[in-house]
Amino acid sequence: MSGDGDFGLLSPVSASPAVVALTGDRAVLAAILDVEAAWASVLEEAGLAPSGSAAVVAEAAEPWAYDAASIAERAQGGANPVIPLLADLRARVRGLDAAALAAVHTSLTSQDILDSALMLLAHRVVSALLAEVKGTTTALAALAEQHADTLCVGRSLTQHALPFTFGLKAAQWFHAVAAAARRLEGLELPVQFGGAGGTLAAGTALTEGSASSPFALADSLAGKLDLGPAPAPWHTNRLAVTGLGDALASLTDSFGKIASDLLFLSRPEVAELGEPLASGRGVSSAMPHKQNPVLSVLVRSAALQAPGLAAQLHLAAANFNDERPDGAWHSEWPALRGLLRLALGAATHLRDLAEGLRVFPEAMRRNLEISGPLLLSEAVASSVAPLLGEDRSEAKARLQAVVDETLRAPVAEQARIYTKLLRETVPASKLSDEELKALLDPANYVGEAAEISRRILAAYPEYSHTNPKGADRG
Repeated sequence: MSGDGDFGLLSPVSASPAVVALTGDRAVLAAILDVEAAWASVLEEAGLAPSGSAAVVAEAAEPWAYDAASIAERAQGGANPVIPLLADLRARVRGLDAAALAAVHTSLTSQDILDSALMLLAHRVVSALLAEVKGTTTALAALAEQHADTLCVGRSLTQHALPFTFGLKAAQWFHAVAAAARRLEGLELPVQFGGAGGTLAAGTALTEGSASSPFALADSLAGKLDLGPAPAPWHTNRLAVTGLGDALASLTDSFGKIASDLLFLSRPEVAELGEPLASGRGVSSAMPHKQNPVLSVLVRSAALQAPGLAAQLHLAAANFNDERPDGAWHSEWPALRGLLRLALGAATHLRDLAEGLRVFPEAMRRNLEISGPLLLSEAVASSVAPLLGEDRSEAKARLQAVVDETLRAPVAEQARIYTKLLRETVPASKLSDEELKALLDPANYVGEAAEISRRILAAYPEYSHTNPKGADRG
């Protein structure tokens, strides 16, 4: 049996090998080592480390050679994992070529390495996350187009409100996800540099007499890691972290909205949508007949957890005291990694859900007809009131009385009674039977639903293009 690692038994939304590979302790170690190796390359290229140092450090920085459990335990001695990892790295470099030690960690501090490593980790996770998101948005865009004219009921405060289209619902889901993803994609994740106190004192001494400068070295490091350059050290200015956390939380918010809608719409008594079917998915331990909407459950669980983690990042940022913090920085790490895990795990499940979503237009129409012509009471008020030849407020009161009397009847009788009372209230000479029938047709009162959907999809072309199912997945 392997050691007592965290395998995600209580975090099923992110208990995936793909998520673990990008966010687990081994991925963190790899990111730290990549930063150290990249820095060695920067120093060698600037003539500030012996020739060949970078290759030695890169060889020594292979993640498989390090004991993550030992490093985690020893990290308690210095309150961060860089210190014990650095000791192990130096030992390996010394065994290969002691001269290359001049390229290891020179002029940096632990926060430079760990902040840069976490930005690098986030960069890798976000790349995978956005690939999943684009699969989801492509599927949602297709649903919006396919069901542009599929009627359903729009609900307000849990009650039937107006005729709606499933195409617009899918487009609005798309809108929220695409807008949040564009925000996340637009973030620049910066490299960290500054040295022990944030003044670049050691870096200034290192580059004295050379053609380089600490700022040039930092820019070169950013380029090698594919991170954004930073105009200055940001040890205690945590917008890079809180901005990333907010973007991740906003994205999971958009996921949560979809999941909440699907959990309601897949109830047997509603039955307008169904999750994709798969062997072993949605099973109950006690009730064989159940088909639980587990994808939506997992996605919603992530959306309910993410805001608290984002708040933790802000709490930490507000308490970054002095020029290097005591505890606030340390409280960021699990919160940021937790957000990355939740977002990536949820995005994977949501893509599966969106690409295989089952849509039942007949059930949508059945539910729409529960309220029947009452759904058109707003349209009736605006169209019929002027025909009654009375004061507008009095005419609206008469029409409201028709609605009120209808609502006293059993639900099964309301459509017939409303139509009958309305016919008795409005003279046929002013509104023919054909005109009344058209007025009470829900398809004639969906406003600009199709145009709204079109405008949403057009606003995010990079998220609405068609990909083959399963594209961009490893």
